[in-house]
Amino acid sequence: MTTTGISGRPTRIAAALIASAATVSLAACGSSSSAGSSNPLAGSSASAGGTIVIGSNNFAESTLLADIYGEALKAKGLTVQYKPNIGSREVSYGLMKNGSITLMPEYNGNLLGYLDKTATPTSSDDTDTQLSAKLAPNLKVLNPAAAQDKDSLTVNSKTAAKYNLTADSSIADLQKIMGDLTLGGAPEFQTRQQGLLGLKSDYGLTFKSFKALDAGGALTEAALKSDDIQVGDIFTTDSTITADNWIVLKDPKNLFGFQNVIPLAQKTLPQNAVDALNAVSAKLDTATLLDLDTKIGAKGADPMTVADDWLKTAGLSS
Repeated sequence: MTTTGISGRPTRIAAALIASAATVSLAACGSSSSAGSSNPLAGSSASAGGTIVIGSNNFAESTLLADIYGEALKAKGLTVQYKPNIGSREVSYGLMKNGSITLMPEYNGNLLGYLDKTATPTSSDDTDTQLSAKLAPNLKVLNPAAAQDKDSLTVNSKTAAKYNLTADSSIADLQKIMGDLTLGGAPEFQTRQQGLLGLKSDYGLTFKSFKALDAGGALTEAALKSDDIQVGDIFTTDSTITADNWIVLKDPKNLFGFQNVIPLAQKTLPQNAVDALNAVSAKLDTATLLDLDTKIGAKGADPMTVADDWLKTAGLSS
C-alpha cells in the first residue's frame, strides 16, 4: 500500500499541518469512517475517555483497513472514533507522535523508508526490526499481516504495446525509453527514496517529466488511462491493473521494498486491543486484500460494509 509511496498531500503543506497539530488535538466523531469532522486535526485528544482514535490516509485502502481495525476493536467492546482521510504520512505520523491518534494502518516498508531513507531491509522481518528501532518512543508496531500492497511502476496498455513491454519486463527496461515517458504519482513521490530519488540512484532513470497527481488514486489512474502519463505509481492491489490490461514492471532491485500491512499504535494501547488487531493481521493476506479492494474500487461498495462483512466471514466479529 506510500505514500510512498502511499500518501497524497504535498510535503510543504504536510509540514505546516504537523506544526499546527502540536497545538490542536483531535475531535470526537461518529462511529463510521464516513462520519468524521471536516477538519481531521480539530478537537479533543486521542486518549480522552479511553477512546481509541483511528486515523487513515487519503486513499481507499487505508480507509478500509482503518474500518477493519475499528470494527474488530468494537467487537471486543472497545470504544472507537475514526479520523479518515487525514492526508499523507507526513501528516499522520506527526499526529501519531504527538498522541492525537491512537492507531493507524501502515505499511512496514514505506514507513521505514519515511523514517530512514538509507534503510535497505532484506526481508519482511528485517523491515519490522529496523522499523521498530526508528519509531518515536511512544509508538510501536504490532504483528504484520501477510498482505502486501506495494507501490509499482505500471505502464498503460498503449505504452506496453509501443515498447514491447510485458509482464516479464522490469523497471530497468525503461532506461532506453525514459526520455519519451511522463511519470505520474503523489507529489511527495518526487522527494522520496522509494520514488524519483531511488529510481535515479538504483535504476539510472530520469523521465521526460513528472506530473504531480495523487497516491495511486483516481487522478493517477485517469491520467494513465488517457495517456496523459505513460507510467504511473500504482498500487499492486489496484483492480484497475487487470481491468485495463496495464503492465506492472518487475522491481529486481527491490526499490519498493517489503510492504506488509501493519498496525502502528501508541504503546499505551490496551492488551485486548493488541490481541484483536493481531488476530486481524493473522487472517489478512494479499489475495484477500485485493478482493476487498475490488469490491470498493470496481464495484462501489462502502468500505465500512466491506469491513464488517469480512470480519464476520473471518470469525472476528459476530
